[in-house]
Amino acid sequence: MLGLWMLRSATMLPAFWMLIFLGTSIGLSETMTREEKSKLRNQVLEMFDHAYQNYMDHAYPADELMPLTCRGRVRGLEPSRGDIDDALGKFSLTLIDTLDTLALLNKTVEFEEAVRRVVTDVRLDNDIVVSVFETNIRVLGGLLGGHSMAIMLKESGGMVWYRDELLHMAKDLGLRLLPAFNTSSGLPYPRVNLRYGVRGPETRTGTETDTCTACAGTLILEFAALSRFTGDPIFEAHARRALDFLWEKRQRNSNLVGTTINIHSGEWVRRDSGVGAGIDSYYEYLMKAYVLLGDDQYRQRFNIHYASIMKYISQPPLLLDVHIHKPLLPARTWMDSLLAFFPGLQVLKGDIRPAIETHEMLYQVTKKHNFLPEAFTTDFRVHWAQHPLRPEFAESTYFLYKATKDPYYLEAGRTILENLNRFARVPCGFAAMKDVRTGSHEDRMDSFFLAEMFKYLFLLFADEEDLPFNVEDYIFTTEAHLLPLSLSTALNSTPPMVNNMGEEEMDDSNFEWTCPNNRLLFPDPAFPRNFREPIRSAVDKSSPRPALQREPGMGLPPLRAQDFMANNPEHLDLLRRMGVSLIHLKDGRVQLVQHATQAVSNVAAEDGMRFMQEMMELSSQQQKEQLPPRAVQIVSHPFFGRVVLTAGPAQFGVDLFKSSSGVRGFVTVAEPYNGCSELTNGEIVAGRIALLQRGQCMFAEKARHIQKAGAIGGIVIDDNEGSSSDTAPLFQMAGDGRNTDDVTLPLLFLFHKEGNILLEALKEYREVEVLLSDKARDRDTDGTEEEDCSMEEKDHSSDVSEPLDQSQVTTQEQPVEGQESGTGPAEGGASSYVAVDVGEEPAEDEDSSSRSVDSLMADWQEDLEAFKQMEKDEL
Repeated sequence: MLGLWMLRSATMLPAFWMLIFLGTSIGLSETMTREEKSKLRNQVLEMFDHAYQNYMDHAYPADELMPLTCRGRVRGLEPSRGDIDDALGKFSLTLIDTLDTLALLNKTVEFEEAVRRVVTDVRLDNDIVVSVFETNIRVLGGLLGGHSMAIMLKESGGMVWYRDELLHMAKDLGLRLLPAFNTSSGLPYPRVNLRYGVRGPETRTGTETDTCTACAGTLILEFAALSRFTGDPIFEAHARRALDFLWEKRQRNSNLVGTTINIHSGEWVRRDSGVGAGIDSYYEYLMKAYVLLGDDQYRQRFNIHYASIMKYISQPPLLLDVHIHKPLLPARTWMDSLLAFFPGLQVLKGDIRPAIETHEMLYQVTKKHNFLPEAFTTDFRVHWAQHPLRPEFAESTYFLYKATKDPYYLEAGRTILENLNRFARVPCGFAAMKDVRTGSHEDRMDSFFLAEMFKYLFLLFADEEDLPFNVEDYIFTTEAHLLPLSLSTALNSTPPMVNNMGEEEMDDSNFEWTCPNNRLLFPDPAFPRNFREPIRSAVDKSSPRPALQREPGMGLPPLRAQDFMANNPEHLDLLRRMGVSLIHLKDGRVQLVQHATQAVSNVAAEDGMRFMQEMMELSSQQQKEQLPPRAVQIVSHPFFGRVVLTAGPAQFGVDLFKSSSGVRGFVTVAEPYNGCSELTNGEIVAGRIALLQRGQCMFAEKARHIQKAGAIGGIVIDDNEGSSSDTAPLFQMAGDGRNTDDVTLPLLFLFHKEGNILLEALKEYREVEVLLSDKARDRDTDGTEEEDCSMEEKDHSSDVSEPLDQSQVTTQEQPVEGQESGTGPAEGGASSYVAVDVGEEPAEDEDSSSRSVDSLMADWQEDLEAFKQMEKDEL
């Protein structure tokens, strides 16, 4: 067992922060043999080599690897992904982020070579705008972590040539980030131009007014380390000033901070507070700044925040956002995956029980969906389906194993390894999951995957003799970079933090300054297991949450949501009287918006509010009844099942969810392409899967025509250019308002982007075989790697066909700018809103219907080098 002692006083140095192993497990999990641990550790090394070598072979000197197309992601050459690209600065991001991982994994030859490459090849004066936050934690942290490792190796007799080159680069970068702090508050601008600083609107810098709390509050470790390594106090002073300002602006009654703050006025822009995205590492850095720097005020501030987190946000095993001014009111009903770091921070704090509880919840969600979805609901359903290979769950797993020595956490680590290899591994690295339910991939491998994931997994399975140095002499940054605790003794020229907390706030009797001995905390070794099991049962059941209770009737019998028909003039008039207006959206849905002040009476306004609430309830019920997404998997040469496209299901025809093998066949373009009349190439379509274009007739009609021609399945491709499952809710095809039992083949829907990947493959290879199924199947690569993706109900809106009766109307919450979605009145006004899929097939104009297949494929310029590379890999 790990007793985690943090005895502090004004005279004690951070270097005395110790992790004391007591050797007793607090769980009853079956012990993992030394041989098993060694095998898993070697597997981690092999997986790291696969990811790192593919980056070096196919991407370097680009910032990141695109593992599906086997090339580097260079900003400006690839389509913009928005703010996510602000992490890329044309400074070989992945290599810098990976430096201290190479050293920790005993790859000293590769580490020395990587340091030489960084010193020789990387430029930091590029005319490019980058995120201050991401550049700090990934690049500055990576350079400092690499410097720390280089010093350690030099002291051991290696790297005798090293002359602090990485530290000089770190200082150069730090100076390039400093212009961002030129604000009256001391909070940094969120972005800076590496060459020109905060220059003006033409570089997207100097005009921003808001930043996230974590963005401004996650600087102190790297900036203080830079100051203490170089002897220049300016960096630590700026980071400390930003932390001071955030502390000063906390909500004094709840002692919580919001998610987004105005960098000039200090006003909270978003007042929701949690421990996930937007705030997470602010709390982490308060605690770790105390550990690294020894300043007791960091600990005091953290403890005050932590008490409020446990009072308001923690609802074991859940961690739910609240409003800072009304902390007893939840701000949302879902959690994001970034909060998975929090159990690890609780271990550092010494609060083991809630750490075990929250980790267990996260573990069960992981086992349910193979990975942690980017966001999931309180009943553990998928809210956002992506998973960009985030390491936070592995991080908490490692720290809980360190704290408990419970082999249960080794098994959790084994699960992470197996899922990465089964579902994310591709020939050129590891690909992020676009949808955890279908197993479809995104052409993305973020630098943090190499910087963090493999560090924590290696440390989890490593024995002390496997490590090249004592990790207890270092602290991990939020990007898992290693900073030596000896920095606490380095010269600190910055003024002490101002104590702007009242005496009543700093009553030491409210806190335990010494972390508890776990042997005393858990005298019964079965105790942790006892409170893990109820959490496991709760996630396994995943029972739907009960519908909200309607308020008793108010006024005369109003229009009920279940009776509403969007094309009924009488219903539209009733909505108008209740203050509810309809906005027709481009995608065929209508948005319902209520303004209580526009109702004809108070009673009508109340009826309108109840109607909106009923519509939301109905939406929730219908979402639970909706079909989950399906998968189109290209299984022929040279893809061999590696390309999986997220597809929308049909509410008629063969249910692939009930099919154990799916439907497999070669694809052929139907003629006519819209499938709205009898096919002219029926003899070719027979026995194959027909490709159809959306538009001009109902989906069921298309299905009947290809079925008559002898097709075994169909794929409808969206005619809306640029549409993609990346940005649009999944499309679900409904019938034509009459009996569709005569349709006996499967029909799936692909958005334009995914559909054109299939069309391009057909153009390039002529014979393309696909598998239509409920999820990705075994990939035919050396007969290995079984696919077994868990499926969950899709929580996106679905598009359905006429007629517009309520049995075919679904609803989706639509957040308005600056407000969480919901039916209650917005702050400062009385309005509610909901979007309704009315299900009309969009009409297609004559020009688009007459286009040839060749011209459609010509519109898609996807680089086919990826497919050729896959072919070479197979050979």
